[in-house]
Amino acid sequence: MAMVSEFLGQLSLNIGSCEPKYPTVVAALDFDPDRDAARIETAIKTKGVDEQTIIDVITKRTYAQRREIAFAYERRAKKSCFLLHPNLNGKCVYLKVSCVQKKSNEGLCLFQGLGTDEETLIEILCSRSKDELTEIKKVYKELFKKDLDKDVAGDTSGNFAKLLLALVQTKRAEPSAVVDYEKIDEDARALYDAGVKIRGTDVPTWISIMSERSVPHLQRVFQRYKSYSPYDMQESIVKEVKGDLQKSFLVLVQCFENKQLYFAKRLNEAMKSKGAKEKMVTRIIVSRCEVDLKKICSEYKSCFGQSLQKTILEHTKGDYQKVLLSLCGPEE
Repeated sequence: MAMVSEFLGQLSLNIGSCEPKYPTVVAALDFDPDRDAARIETAIKTKGVDEQTIIDVITKRTYAQRREIAFAYERRAKKSCFLLHPNLNGKCVYLKVSCVQKKSNEGLCLFQGLGTDEETLIEILCSRSKDELTEIKKVYKELFKKDLDKDVAGDTSGNFAKLLLALVQTKRAEPSAVVDYEKIDEDARALYDAGVKIRGTDVPTWISIMSERSVPHLQRVFQRYKSYSPYDMQESIVKEVKGDLQKSFLVLVQCFENKQLYFAKRLNEAMKSKGAKEKMVTRIIVSRCEVDLKKICSEYKSCFGQSLQKTILEHTKGDYQKVLLSLCGPEE
């Protein structure tokens, strides 16, 4: 479990997708990796280290651009391609980039010190799109010379393992312009018949529907489900299953209904926890900044009455705070 979830927690890929994007970090115009590498090298050699310059460069470049900077830095410095020096202060060090995956067509970023537990595994596998999961499997194979699904199977068990494996197999249908109301009703009724209606739970039916149907289809299914069940889908999950399986189904449904709100709530939970769950905060903000962090910020303010940026100011400090704020961008 440790190796699989650690890898997934560290992996951030710049993947093309048909889903709308709401990034806070976009490709820098007039980009020159050699110029950026020179700025970073000078900043590192400055007495006391010029952290601000490093933060300004790294947090305003995309994953693909940071990868090019890493190669340029390695050519210049003739040393391991860490963009940040080990002696840098604070949590800023988590942004150092590895060149371990030079063969990948996509930018691969590995960040230090992230999670190694079921919580991370559930968050990553249950919140990522089909395209993202496909790329994760590809890079995992290239890095470790083995299949992600085999390691997931070896590190988990029971219906929890079956659900994660179904997600990793990436059989989810693509969205269709045609709304199949008959299929929507059929799936809604099947979810009800497999759970609330009977004693016990037909978990394989739930897994099949939630891992294979398109997201827009499932959104309509959950609405239709309410006409059969006295409980909504999330309430039904809490009543029917327990443990990691329950957590996984809940994350799936929350992401189907509003993925950005799910991440906003995760960030709030992490920020308000004693000592702040920095690994979770780092993972979410870094992995979503090129995807939908702008919309996550909007959902955060709507849900909690203040901006994510203000919450970051209240619960973090130093260079770590500067990095997070820069990745989030200005309040809107």
